[in-house]
Amino acid sequence: MRDLIVVAIVAAGALAALRRPWIGVMLWTWLSIMNPHRFTWGFAYHAPLAAVAAGCTLLGLLLTRERESPFKAPAVTWMFLFMVWMTLSWLFGLDPAGDYEQWSKVMKIDFMIFVALALLHSKKHIFALAWVAAGSLAILGAKGGLFTLLTGGNYRVWGPVGSFIHDNNEFALSLVMTIPLLRFLQLQLDGAWARRGMTLAMLLCAAAALGTHSRGALLAISAMTLVLWWRGRNKLVSGVFMLLAGVALVVFMPDSWTERMATIGEYQADRSALGRISAWWTAWNLAWHYPFGVGFNAARPELFFLYSPYPEYVHAAHSIYFQVLGNHGFVGLALFLALWLATWRTAGWLRREGGRVAQARWCAELGSMCQVSLVGYAVGGAFLSLSYFDLPYNIMVLVVLARIWVEKQRWLTEPVYAPGWRTIPGLARRAAG
Repeated sequence: MRDLIVVAIVAAGALAALRRPWIGVMLWTWLSIMNPHRFTWGFAYHAPLAAVAAGCTLLGLLLTRERESPFKAPAVTWMFLFMVWMTLSWLFGLDPAGDYEQWSKVMKIDFMIFVALALLHSKKHIFALAWVAAGSLAILGAKGGLFTLLTGGNYRVWGPVGSFIHDNNEFALSLVMTIPLLRFLQLQLDGAWARRGMTLAMLLCAAAALGTHSRGALLAISAMTLVLWWRGRNKLVSGVFMLLAGVALVVFMPDSWTERMATIGEYQADRSALGRISAWWTAWNLAWHYPFGVGFNAARPELFFLYSPYPEYVHAAHSIYFQVLGNHGFVGLALFLALWLATWRTAGWLRREGGRVAQARWCAELGSMCQVSLVGYAVGGAFLSLSYFDLPYNIMVLVVLARIWVEKQRWLTEPVYAPGWRTIPGLARRAAG
């Protein structure tokens, strides 16, 4: 039954994408982030559903007139340059044939980000992308949070099999980044019960993140919560609520979880931490010896033997910074950092300029919450490998599209829609001439 439901949704979405290709972008985002087919047990598990969604979306892109240049902001240019450099790194790397599958996977994701930038432009599109991206992970987070509560936190929570976020650490970081996006969506809701439901979703995502037993996620959610509190309107009430919720979740977790979190500062006695340090030293030394990087796999025993002070600890980088540094060298890391700095600046522009106009207040809230999400990514990413996952790039798309929406004053030309969301009726009209 699950197979039929997933395939039916994909079939309907793919057909709709031929006439309205922006729907195909949402379908691709859902498949790429949530991986619903990985929760089936039959023919849909290995079916090329993402390829079907991408193919129909691209065909719709060719047929529609409602497409624009994707190069809409500096962040997009930095992303394009990063893609070019990753390709050079792959071609001049140690094993182009062996790394082809990973290069292909990353390029497909990044290419569809450009497709999204070309097809999405309206407020409806921006909200749809936010709901699909955040909602996909919120469903997984709610499931993982309930599992954590029902089992007393004694078992680890994992992401969808075969995805970028299958590992408990990466899944935890993706959930941490989702919480601010859910808060943005909550701010757009009018109904009290809808807002309470969103609060429950955020708490379950937090519980699931803790249930992964990821120490990096604990640091990320702590930093993100602090910024979220600082950005809040009523710091006293929100601070008390966050403190009580955080204490309740931490107290609920078992002693094994507390003992694991307590080892954050005891890296000398922790094999996992020593593995990270070994990988970081290896990445640093590789960047000096391989200007283009070594490709998409730096966790090679022969490289650790040559460049690590702990050659017996062959370990994945578990850091977005050292992952990119080892894979693509100093130039790759510089492009990667420039991409996220430009995204941060665009989100900051939204915070300032969006608040000046009542119709664009939601853009200010979007910029603020995207910055909070990026804080979680920057802090948690220092200890987790999630350099190529879709969600951060979807955040970049959201803030870029929202900035264009504000700059072009599209509230003057777009109809007011989405009843139930906080909108200001009567302000939408067609611009003369």
